[in-house]
Amino acid sequence: MSPKEMARLRDGEVTHVDASSVQALDLEAIEDESTTALIARGAAYAREYSLIEHKPELLAKNIAVVLLALRKRHDDWLGQMGPYRSDAAEVYSAANIRDREQLKRLQANVRYHVGNMVRRYLTPRELKALKLKDASPLERQQDIRATNAALLSAVRVSAEVKASTPKKTKATKKPSKGGQTEIVPAQPAGPGTGVKATADHLRLAHVAASIVGQLDADVIDEHMTDGQRAKLDEELAEMERTVRRLRRHLKTRRSED
Repeated sequence: MSPKEMARLRDGEVTHVDASSVQALDLEAIEDESTTALIARGAAYAREYSLIEHKPELLAKNIAVVLLALRKRHDDWLGQMGPYRSDAAEVYSAANIRDREQLKRLQANVRYHVGNMVRRYLTPRELKALKLKDASPLERQQDIRATNAALLSAVRVSAEVKASTPKKTKATKKPSKGGQTEIVPAQPAGPGTGVKATADHLRLAHVAASIVGQLDADVIDEHMTDGQRAKLDEELAEMERTVRRLRRHLKTRRSED
């Protein structure tokens, strides 16, 4: 079926679009069609898209379940042994997917779902015996997103704190016309400046605590070198000194009130 035939009006009816026969459109191929035909074409494509929109993800999940069943059959939950790998390769080979990039995307998607499913099926003790993390790919992805969001928030709030913090101005002296020195008082901050600065500082403290709280002990234990752990300890010690200094200042102010 040619592109022009896919959405042509025939006696008020739109030709059905079959996803298996859809071809890539070219502007020159359709630019002379009537407005009615173009609208019909767009509607036909949209209708077909609505029917298949969620199918790719569902099919990838189903493939993951099949591979999980094969892993269980071969008692190879990590999917590393020859018999399982041979069967898994046959799944994709029999599918006869000629587009290599498409095949790579499919396999990556399936691996993601397999990783999530294994962690739902096995117990924490079984996962530990296999040296698999408790966190699934989905949970790790969510952790990464949360960390990135916290970092972006920290950058934004830090900039707002810098902008809203009242600038300290000191009294200055300037010669008057009579030759005497005139003292010019410091200019007070504008109305509402303190309120905004206070809110921004509290938000910054919250964001800072959130970021530090996301440091993962498993990453520290299993992935960092001794040198990296020493560097992290230095950074945390510097944070600790800063926090201690600020808390001492807060205690002093409370005792004065």
